[in-house]
Order: sequence, then structure tokens, then C-alpha cells
Amino acid sequence: MKYYCALGHERFQPDALLKQATAAELAGFDGVCCSDHLAPWWSEETAPTASGNAWVWLGAVARETKKVDLGSAVTGIVHRYNPVVVAQQIATLELLAPGRTFLGVGSSEAMNELPAGMSWPSPEEQLARTEEALTIITRLLDGETVDFDGRFFRANRAVLYSKPKRRPPVYLSAFHEGAAELAGKLADGVWTLGDPQQAPSIVKTYKKAARKEPFVLLQAVFSYAADDDEALESSREWKGTMVDRHYTDAIADPAEIYRNGENEVPDEMFTKQVIVSSDPATHVKRIKALEKLGADAMVLMNVSGADPDAALRVYGDQVLPKLKSG
Repeated sequence: MKYYCALGHERFQPDALLKQATAAELAGFDGVCCSDHLAPWWSEETAPTASGNAWVWLGAVARETKKVDLGSAVTGIVHRYNPVVVAQQIATLELLAPGRTFLGVGSSEAMNELPAGMSWPSPEEQLARTEEALTIITRLLDGETVDFDGRFFRANRAVLYSKPKRRPPVYLSAFHEGAAELAGKLADGVWTLGDPQQAPSIVKTYKKAARKEPFVLLQAVFSYAADDDEALESSREWKGTMVDRHYTDAIADPAEIYRNGENEVPDEMFTKQVIVSSDPATHVKRIKALEKLGADAMVLMNVSGADPDAALRVYGDQVLPKLKSG
């Protein structure tokens, strides 16, 4: 079992997040990954906002760390990034951090694509775009010279001239069975939420479609603080991530996204999905329960707004040792 620390560009500026990355390695996490957003899930009136570029930041992390795995969690590949450039980015990162990198990809959200000029498509088109882009990315990483003439993306004799010795694995984010099946068909693993209601069917569909040895990443979110109330109040801006239509509909205004989260996600629902606690033993217990859903790696996102660095120290001292000891 691997334990990755996911860090949020939406909430912390790149320099502060870089310090969190080195702290995560020191704490004993096996990997560090980051969100890849153009916009946050809330406005400045709610909580601090940021939107550092994930790929510039990952290059800095590669130099500041020594052994942790590195990657995006996850990069949208439906519009804002050309898939040829995505393949170039992860290949370059692998050259800077040999043997340590992975690429997480997904279909993004309207908040990240509409500002870049996209007309937000239907879920069916999102999946079709993801399939085309993922095809181009994986073929390039496999060393091919790629010609591709799709409905949404094209490539003309594309090739990676800076090609690493190791091919970085590609993991596809899946919230529904169609994406899980695509992960089995084209990716090296599936990345989904550690949700006891949804994860089993996603994992089952993915493994049935998998054409290579399956690899499952389950994501959980945690907020640690000195007391439970502070842990909740310093992370509640993330409620918008739990509103399904923010992933399917053309909703791009951060203030609206936050309002929807507050109106539609009661505190009880939020704390059921997010590990919000001042007790390290609670974090250990809930993560161990999620592991049983079939994880090969647990991706633990630090949304501890009160003191993210203290949260990482607590995980290093009292959470990860318990998890790794079985």
C-alpha cells in the first residue's frame, strides 16, 4: 500500500504549497501530487484563493524532494491542455525525477475550461474527448510517432524528442462506469473517490475492462486542527467539490460553486465524506476502512486550512506510522 499526499493549488499559493510538499516527504508519504486548476471552488470572500500552475510547480517539487513519487491529481485533458503538450510535460518531469513520476488525468470541470474558451460539453462528449486525448498521450509515451485525426483533437507526426527511459504510468480519474471502463482500456490505473457507495462498482468495472495489471488509487480528504470545530470551519470551503453537477454542468463562477456547496451539503454530509477531526486515531481508523474498498494506493488530500503544516507533522508522527504498521 502506498500513501500519497495530495495538495491543493486552489487554497495555497505555490511557494507555500512547495513547503508542504517537502514536509509531506519528511512526514513519510510515498508520493506527492497536486490539483491542476485554473480556478478555485470558492471566491476570495470565503477563503484564500490561488491557482498556481501544476506543471511549473511539479518541476520545482522534483528539485526539492528526493524520493517521493510525483504527479498531477488530476490534469484535465478535454480542452485547456493539448494532449501532445501533456505527454511532453510528463515526459519532461520523468527526466527531471527519474523513476518517480505518474500522470493523473480526467475530464476536468467547467470552472477550469470555460475561462479558457470552451463551451462546456455533455458528459458523453466529455468522455469522448477524454478518450481521444488519452489515446494520443499514451501513444506518445509509448514512443510512437503519432498521426491522429479525431473529432476533437488532431496530431500530425507528433513525437517526443526528450523521451525518458521509463514510461510514466497514466491514471484516469473515474466517477462513473463509463470512465472506469475507459481506464481499463487505455490507462495504467483508475483513480476514484474513496466512497463506500460508489467505489466498489467503479473498481469492479475497471478491473473487468483492464488490459494490464490493475492499479487502484482511492482518494480521501482530510482536515486536522486543534479541535473538531476548527477542523470543520477551516475546510468547509471545499463543500463545492461534493456537488455532482459541478462536474457535469456549465457552472464556472467560484462564488456560485461555494454557495451551492453550502446550500446542498450539510455539515453532517461533509464530515461523513471528509475526515474532519482533531484526533489522529480517527484519521487512522477511517483511512484503514477505506483501504478495504480495494486500494493499491491511498491519495490523502490535505485541506487543513487552519494549519496545513501542523497537519502534515501529525500525519508523520501519529497517522502514517500506524497505517504502515498494519
